[in-house]
Amino acid sequence: MKSLQMNLHKDGIHENSRAALYLRVSTGRQAENDLSIPDQRRQAREYCAARGWTVVNEFVDAGMSGMDDKRPELQRLLDLAKDGDAPFDVVVVHSFSRLMRDHFQLEFYVRQLRRHGVRLVSITQELGEDPMSVMVRQVFALFDEYQSKENAKHVLRAMKENARQGFWNGAAAPYGYAIVAAEQRGAKTKKRLAIDPVEAEIVRQMFRLVSEGSGTGGPMGVKAATCWLNDHGHRTRGGARWGIGQLHKLLTSATYKGDYLFNRKVWKTKEDKPETEQILVPVEPIIAPALFDCVQRRLASRNPKAMPPRVVTGPILLTGLATCATCGGGMTLRTGKSGKYRYYTCAAAAQKGKSSCPGRSIPMDKLDSLVTARLRETLFTPDRVRAILGSLFERQASRSDDHATRITALQNKAAEAEGRLSRLYQAIETGLADMTDPTLKERLAALKTDRDSAKAAIERAYSELRPETRLTEEKIDAFAALMRENIATGPVPFRRAYLRAVIDQVEVDDEEIRIHGRKSELERLVMTNSVITAAVPSFVRKWRTRQDSNL
Repeated sequence: MKSLQMNLHKDGIHENSRAALYLRVSTGRQAENDLSIPDQRRQAREYCAARGWTVVNEFVDAGMSGMDDKRPELQRLLDLAKDGDAPFDVVVVHSFSRLMRDHFQLEFYVRQLRRHGVRLVSITQELGEDPMSVMVRQVFALFDEYQSKENAKHVLRAMKENARQGFWNGAAAPYGYAIVAAEQRGAKTKKRLAIDPVEAEIVRQMFRLVSEGSGTGGPMGVKAATCWLNDHGHRTRGGARWGIGQLHKLLTSATYKGDYLFNRKVWKTKEDKPETEQILVPVEPIIAPALFDCVQRRLASRNPKAMPPRVVTGPILLTGLATCATCGGGMTLRTGKSGKYRYYTCAAAAQKGKSSCPGRSIPMDKLDSLVTARLRETLFTPDRVRAILGSLFERQASRSDDHATRITALQNKAAEAEGRLSRLYQAIETGLADMTDPTLKERLAALKTDRDSAKAAIERAYSELRPETRLTEEKIDAFAALMRENIATGPVPFRRAYLRAVIDQVEVDDEEIRIHGRKSELERLVMTNSVITAAVPSFVRKWRTRQDSNL
């Protein structure tokens, strides 16, 4: 006993020293099962009691990796140790790997603690402060780091093979999906993603808001769609309001069109891995690939970093639409000396000279007449619109079958929630459950929310089958007549608004004029039977909220 006390005093750790315990497990499953932490705590306390040390602090990082120092409790321990008057003299760990599995960082923190008068002690790897003990500790750390990297390599290999077979690897399911058991292999249950009927209806609504709108206006941006969702009571899986970043991430996730990529990013740096290392896991799509791609194009077109502000107002019909085929720049209005003759002229040639672009000019009335006449005679005829929208008729027919499946799944979901509520009410009436129990109240509220969400989703699914949401011959005839009339007659701002609704660019070349537009826009306009008729700029800076600059 005397020799033990002499060693303790020699190492600088006295019998009445104050000890802090640091406990850690690597995975969330270990933390949830509560296996390793209690065992580490028990052994550490017995170790301290045998040496007469008083445990004054305890720091627990559950489900945190030991390969870096991004752990809240570890940082709190280090802050207290470096504060100048540390409340403990020794930090006790089960093994050095519990504190750190990186040999360089372990040695760095051991020396940092030592500099502030705090010792690190492992109950399974007892070492002193002599050079031999320091070397042995460093060897232990190297082996711990090697073992961790080898384990990670083998775990990743197994997860990649699991993904290749189409199984889910345990992460939280994306919104709109649920994790279900697929098959049993020995003691392990293989899982897949399956569509959650209620959440999937919300996802479909999100994509509709961006591609078509809410039914009372045109397509929305991400911010407007976020506000619409929150205003109509839609919440995230955790019950929080939707955010712009959350919604944008959801709208750009290829998982919703059936393509989930596993092993896509480096978990530390968040950088994309080479495509050869990424694994495509097929999942049941919620959104049709054509609609998903349409939404991606719309989001890209609204990105101010990629698309500069466009000129959309002015005294001429094709402002912001007419471009030079040589340089791709816009064409501006030029007039003769008398002001009688007006031309569309390449802006680059007019402003920077012929060296930037040879340039071209065309009389304004001639180009306006050519474009409007071509659109009236070729595009905006009922037969031509029907031919363009032929695929929409086919999708509409297949969508009816899809709706039947969706509505059945939603009705089953609502019936399940209603059944659970009935059984819970019956338990309360028979005295088997105590209504004053707060847990029971939370369960009742959750079941009511599930039932109401399912019923609301059923109503939305039925609303898509209403006659006014279907493409008909009458809608096509009305749309074609409306466009033929309004692009040729009336004030220029209104004619320009109708043109901008369907075409993106009028490319002027020496021998021909090319008119570019998007089929998806034509589909939307025919389905909603509305065209924005106000000459509103597509890019508007916000005014200050105070009155100092707005008076």
